[in-house]
Amino acid sequence: MSSNPVAETVASLMPRAKAELTELVAFKSVADFDQYPRSESEGAANWIADALLSEGFEDVALLDTPDGTQSVYGFLPGPEGAKTVLLYAHYDVQPPLDEAAWATPPFDLVERDGRWYGRGSADCKGGVIMHLLALRALKANGGVPVHVKVIVEGSEEQGTGGLERYAEEHPELLTADTIVIGDAGNFRAGLPTVTATLRGMTLVRVQVDTLEGNLHSGQFGGAAPDALAALIRLLDSLRDRDGSTTVDGLDAASVWDGLQYEDQAFREDAKVLDGVELIGSGTVADRLWARPSVTVLGIDCPPVVGATPSVQAGARALVSLRVPPGVDAGEARKLLQAHIEAHTPWGARVTTEQIGQGQAFRADTSSPAYASMAAAMAVAYPGQEMQSSGMGGSIPLCNTLASLYPETEILLIGLSEPEAQIHAVNESVSPDELERLSVSEALFLQNYAAS
Repeated sequence: MSSNPVAETVASLMPRAKAELTELVAFKSVADFDQYPRSESEGAANWIADALLSEGFEDVALLDTPDGTQSVYGFLPGPEGAKTVLLYAHYDVQPPLDEAAWATPPFDLVERDGRWYGRGSADCKGGVIMHLLALRALKANGGVPVHVKVIVEGSEEQGTGGLERYAEEHPELLTADTIVIGDAGNFRAGLPTVTATLRGMTLVRVQVDTLEGNLHSGQFGGAAPDALAALIRLLDSLRDRDGSTTVDGLDAASVWDGLQYEDQAFREDAKVLDGVELIGSGTVADRLWARPSVTVLGIDCPPVVGATPSVQAGARALVSLRVPPGVDAGEARKLLQAHIEAHTPWGARVTTEQIGQGQAFRADTSSPAYASMAAAMAVAYPGQEMQSSGMGGSIPLCNTLASLYPETEILLIGLSEPEAQIHAVNESVSPDELERLSVSEALFLQNYAAS
């Protein structure tokens, strides 16, 4: 990184950043209180509130959102007449999945091979630290030149919409000239990237019932309708032979005309096993950023260990559908539910329940804020030009903010580059990326204040 006072300050703060991220990762802040204690999420929220207070933030508050979780808010006043920038991150994390599959305990931040491993290290507790680093670097080099609002969500991973509903009920709280969402990631480590689009999502629970109770498979199997088999058959109807998503009435042929994702690079990033084909048609970018994608997230049925020779009376699944910009998530959910009902075999009884939903998002990358970010990233990543890409994931709050504040510019950056393996075992963050993106954000705030 080229010599720059802000960059030098951020570099000097990295040991502190690691210590703080270690503390924050230690909170098991999964916003599913059937799995993890509410106190873990509350502990993370209080840690962030204390950090904001120590940096001179005013009006620091734990906001009780309608889904039963807390978001952390704070306001740092800048010079009179300055612009206002809202910085976003979330402190809730995905469950660690199989803890035994982690090389080190998931809630311990451990340095290995130049990366820091731990659940939430990249998604998105690292984003909280990124914001703090940027602000500290500015305070050490002439001060923060804008008014800053910070909002750190407590249930983004669950898709339950708590902060979206709160923002709709209190629209004045998050007003800003520009919003920086710190929950995306570079297309590749070392390649500065802003995310131009996000897919929306809908989450549906499917229940299939066929019998009053389980039956002996020897005595009744072959004629008695098997609920698990019915569920498997209807779930299979959601994909074509090549793996393309096929929901009746939902367009799955759009194309992505921006930055491309080469097949081999994707195979390596996704760690696809040798000989296993990629699914779907079109380019990888088409499949990830321009088309819908269905995923079966889980199935409730007897585990193999301890299974009895029974025809199953009932089975259920959790189905996620990602949809690209231009597709309304609510309409996609209706199509998904109709498809499930139409493709359930043997007259089995089927019910569907919406669990979560968020709209897709498309940014205006021609706005002045993007020019300020491009100039900042050129300093933080010498010799690299800022790229724009899509992201297959969803950040439901983005579309809510775009609807509430149509004149506000929204930028998406973050630490979730492919090597981070967010949502998977052995999630990690690159400290180099944390350092460069913190510099990028600090210089962006300087550039934007002067624009």
